[in-house]
Amino acid sequence: VMVKRVAMAQAPEAGGIWPPRQAPQLEGKLPKIVEKSTWEKRLRMEPRLLSRKLAGQLQQWERKRPQSPWEEQLARLLQEAPKKLSREADEGSESRLEGQRQKLLAFLECCLLTGHLPLAHHQQLLTLPMYNTVMLGWARQGSFKELMYVFFMLKDAGLAPDLLSYAAALQCMGRLDQDAGTIRRCLKQMEQDGLSLQGLFSAVPLSTEEREELLRAVRKARPAFSPQPPPPPPPQVNTSPLLQEIYAKQDPSVSYPKLHLSLKELQGLFRQQLGVEMATTVTVESVEKAPLLTEEVLQARKTLAALRAEWESVLSLELQETKESEARAAAEGRPSLFPYLCLLSEKELVGLLLQTLQALPSHGESLFFLAHELGVRVLKRKRLRNQVEELEQRYFEYLHLLASDTQVAEPCLPRQRWEALGVPEAPPEQPWPVSVLVQLGKQLAEVLVRAVQMPSSLAAPRGPSTLIPVLYHVYSFRSFRQIGILKPHPAFTQLQETAAERTLIFESTEVPMLCPPLPWTSPHSGAFLLSPTKMMRSLEGTQQHQLLLERCPPAELHGALDALTQLGNCAWRVNGRVLDLVLDLFRDKGCPRLGVPAPPTEAPRPPEGRQTPRGCLLPEASPADKAEMRRELARRLKVAREMQSLRADALYRLSLAQHLRNHVFWLPHNMDFRGRTYPCSPHFNHLGSDLARALLEFIHLINLTGLKKRESLQTRRDYADAVMEDILDSAERPMTGRKWWMEADEPWQTLACCMEIAQVVHSPDPTTYISHFPVHQDGSCNGLQHYAALGRDSTGATSVNLSPSDLPQDVYSEVAAQVEVFRRQDAKQGVRVAQVLEGFISRKVVKQTVMTVVYGVTRYGGRLQIEKRLRELEDFPQEFVWEASHYLVRQVFNSLQEMFSGTRSIQRWLTESARLISLTGSAVEWITPLGVPIIQPYHRDSKVMIKGGLQSLTFSSSVDTNQKPNTLKQKNGFPPNFIHSLDSTHMMLTALYCYRKGLTFVSVHDCFWTHAADVGVMNQVCREQFVRLHSQPILHDLSRFLIKRFCSDSRTSKSMWVSRLKDTLLSVPPTGTFDLDQVKRSTFFFS
Repeated sequence: VMVKRVAMAQAPEAGGIWPPRQAPQLEGKLPKIVEKSTWEKRLRMEPRLLSRKLAGQLQQWERKRPQSPWEEQLARLLQEAPKKLSREADEGSESRLEGQRQKLLAFLECCLLTGHLPLAHHQQLLTLPMYNTVMLGWARQGSFKELMYVFFMLKDAGLAPDLLSYAAALQCMGRLDQDAGTIRRCLKQMEQDGLSLQGLFSAVPLSTEEREELLRAVRKARPAFSPQPPPPPPPQVNTSPLLQEIYAKQDPSVSYPKLHLSLKELQGLFRQQLGVEMATTVTVESVEKAPLLTEEVLQARKTLAALRAEWESVLSLELQETKESEARAAAEGRPSLFPYLCLLSEKELVGLLLQTLQALPSHGESLFFLAHELGVRVLKRKRLRNQVEELEQRYFEYLHLLASDTQVAEPCLPRQRWEALGVPEAPPEQPWPVSVLVQLGKQLAEVLVRAVQMPSSLAAPRGPSTLIPVLYHVYSFRSFRQIGILKPHPAFTQLQETAAERTLIFESTEVPMLCPPLPWTSPHSGAFLLSPTKMMRSLEGTQQHQLLLERCPPAELHGALDALTQLGNCAWRVNGRVLDLVLDLFRDKGCPRLGVPAPPTEAPRPPEGRQTPRGCLLPEASPADKAEMRRELARRLKVAREMQSLRADALYRLSLAQHLRNHVFWLPHNMDFRGRTYPCSPHFNHLGSDLARALLEFIHLINLTGLKKRESLQTRRDYADAVMEDILDSAERPMTGRKWWMEADEPWQTLACCMEIAQVVHSPDPTTYISHFPVHQDGSCNGLQHYAALGRDSTGATSVNLSPSDLPQDVYSEVAAQVEVFRRQDAKQGVRVAQVLEGFISRKVVKQTVMTVVYGVTRYGGRLQIEKRLRELEDFPQEFVWEASHYLVRQVFNSLQEMFSGTRSIQRWLTESARLISLTGSAVEWITPLGVPIIQPYHRDSKVMIKGGLQSLTFSSSVDTNQKPNTLKQKNGFPPNFIHSLDSTHMMLTALYCYRKGLTFVSVHDCFWTHAADVGVMNQVCREQFVRLHSQPILHDLSRFLIKRFCSDSRTSKSMWVSRLKDTLLSVPPTGTFDLDQVKRSTFFFS
């Protein structure tokens, strides 16, 4: 009933957001937007009702308004409201409308936030949350008549008011100081509807001021009423057997680690971080080499400053005109972005656009990418919460748990401490659909293109002086697809290069935090102080992960929430000694061999002589020469772009490192849909390259050199003693000495450790030296370790160090050896590529492919990995790279098939199960052993088109849950994603139990880090938790869950695919005889 009516409503389409229908036409020019919009006053406020009876009642009450107050009419209307919503629509029609509802709800919330309620008010046939959103807006303004109109529309849609509806009405009465009689009747009707008065104050998310107005109204009817504090929730018990010790009654002997900072210091850091987030951006000085301040440089900077001052004014006017045009469209009932454009002030939008212009690369950027980024940035900035004073009080109380000079009554986890403070949790944020983000960003990008101009004299000094655009919209081919690009004028790019300005601007959520993050307490609450962050990261507009998490019993998520909090609570600092060396190289010509990217001036130049583009157009040039020239030109252009990208990435990382070098900072974490954890700061964190890690002082020497990977621990210690001279020489003369550290697999981390060892050696008493360098322990091909444990595969377990041994087993070297056996056999039979490969098959060539096969890499992807390794070999004949990479990837896959036959049966079972689930029309879901619900976000692409403007944008979206699952991605993704969810579970268990033992712990997926003094304890915990995890019947639990989820519906149980799925799920692969307890005695399991 209601669903069909919603389908008739003008919900927004991909091309825009639909404002009020049948609005009156405007005459004359629209007034300036900064003034109160008179067009809104002329919108028809009275609803157009579908029910003739209701329409008649409304007209009658309109005529009798002086004698019959609106409040009494509301009371009568409430009495006639339906007691429940009758909804008989099928699930399919409901899901088809979900996208429209998302867009419409986002539109309504923007109207509410920007004070343009007439636009929101005029939407009809909505859902109850949408009507409540509009009513709450009118209640805040004390506009009771308009609120009454919404109640009429609510009833017309066949809906019954809920607690939030009543809260809006009563709050409005409180603001207007209405008589007690009407309020009394309203409260009586609410109770007859089965709604609790106490629930208005305990279950409805309202601000402090709104609660006061609500209480004021209630007390007029019931003077003695006093809202009771919400009763403590019933004890929530996590049911995972893996977490019983963590959440058992607290042991007084448990000593959770504390930070090294005092309460006063932490309070000061909180205020600094608060200032950063309220400013929304962080300005950082670039570490690029400072140019000589010549007259040319100074003039270029002066010109840029003058242009920006002019652009600020022009952009502000252009934004006003754009808002004016969008407001007119809204008033005329056409698609409009008007309320979205009002979310930020014109000054903020101008700043955002100028930042975008400054960051635009010389080769330009696709219009779709720029539009999406601009839309996302507007969304992030509008989300800033504003309850600063209350947050500060509670955060200061929370800090007593973490500060070095304070104590709490009973040891507890950070989340438990935060919840005990009674912090009210904000409701989850309403996501914006991708089409809305792109359309808003496209509108802003077009404003930038129209407004930003420069004198033509900057491009042609001798020509006539006119204004020319700074940005051009051009089309280009990328991967055989024609796309629209916004490209800066070469003269503007040259001006920027000459000025060589030294500032970079980042969003506040893109940099590390200056104080400990908020503990994670729910899927939408944690991390930054003011900027809402999701526990599970996903593409904007995606809801399926968040809905699964919100429906999950809160206690079941405690393990993941507490692990994320623990990872984010680790304090970090910059390794200044390493940073100085890197900056010297970076400001010179870089050093790609050491991971320091070269500047663009070192990029390969276009071919010269007869190989130039013009030379190849000569009549005597053969088609083959022309084709070769095009390939070479494309290759050099690709290399130049890659170099520019790497250089920009390094610039961001090094500039942030320099910015933070005298600060302590924190990296809040969240996770992807598989449960793998990542720092929220994208540019500067401990994930990534050797250089990135070395800048943060986390290191382990011998394992990082790669020189003794297959030796015993005693041999490694002997080796360290033998090379102590090289270690000290590297520390004291890194760029002028023997440079031993440069030969390591991880040179920068090796150098950082050399410096730390030198500090220890030169200290008065090395036994008392306090090192802040955490040591890291790596899993031995961790994905295969999980497969071997799942299948109790003795052969596989030995290959990946689950079994004790005197020497570490190296699966990568074993595969390389097996491939070499195959190569020799083929070479003897005269296979040319096998003969060419003699002497070139090594551990390094095959490692990446072996490591990623378990995570679902295809033969095509594996070939590209091997091709890259072969191109790095200086002596390898490059004309054989393509053929050799094809040959090697085939032999690597054959070797793995022979060595890990037990693992393959589990992979095949997971793949077939996912294929059949997808064919039943569902995406694959499962629950990790830690209780985190997982769903694979792979659906068939749906095309979305946004018309008009510079160009029509068409893009594909694979996150639309209304589309059928993508069977290929579902089946190929399930095995690696399932293993990723297990390795994340193992990491989280290790993190929680290490924290319980007082250890500092961080991780990079299957690489676990702690302080050197605590490595032994961490190793013990790591092994114990791996054994506990795999002692659970993981595959049988998975089978039972999937059968219950996908095979228990009586309506589909007779389907052929469901029947085959059930048979497959019941056929869990048999296991071998490997004894898991051996892992506890395996030295090289993680090492």
